[in-house]
Amino acid sequence: MVKKNYKYIIWDWNGTIYDDAAFCVNIMNNLLSKRSLPLLSLEKYKEVFDFPVKDYYQKLGFNFDKEPFEKVGTEFINEYNNKHFSCKLHTGILELIKALNKKGYKQFVLSAREEKKLNEELKYYKIYSQFIAVAGLSDHYANGKIAVGKRLMERHEINPDDCLLIGDTLHDAEVAENLNIDCLLIADGHHSYEKLKQSNVTVLKSAEQLPKLFFLS
Repeated sequence: MVKKNYKYIIWDWNGTIYDDAAFCVNIMNNLLSKRSLPLLSLEKYKEVFDFPVKDYYQKLGFNFDKEPFEKVGTEFINEYNNKHFSCKLHTGILELIKALNKKGYKQFVLSAREEKKLNEELKYYKIYSQFIAVAGLSDHYANGKIAVGKRLMERHEINPDDCLLIGDTLHDAEVAENLNIDCLLIADGHHSYEKLKQSNVTVLKSAEQLPKLFFLS
């Protein structure tokens, strides 16, 4: 189990705070259908999705000899950006983050989302002001966030011993390991509970279990 006396919490965005897994499946199925490739169920998606996302696209049958990843990735993200405000935050997550702020935690967002769009979404959902800083990528290809995370830690002088990362994918566990911080994974995002259990970190089945972990319920 994770310990209870952290000072800093670094949140992932997509799938952890922002409930967009089913939304991503619908967009990807549009791309797959155009290319006569097998479609995804939400359950299958949670097993095959991974970082870097280029590898995930190849698992789905995209042929980068015929069309480059950059073309397919841009097609996906354009469709995502056209409708990204149609998603919701996970139930109770905003209230939890506000409660953690009142208890004195310093909170951040670290995401593989393009930072400009990330900021737009945080502001749209009226959650931006809850965080000390928000860190995303410079492009929309979602290659990973380890380097961005290291810069975030250095810039804000975050002591790794006092920090917890909360995410929804095995990549989040990888990021936490590289940052030398603890990690907590939640299985109602982009990876299934069974897949997340492959890690050696604490896994919760739902974000609804978080308040009890922080003695808030």
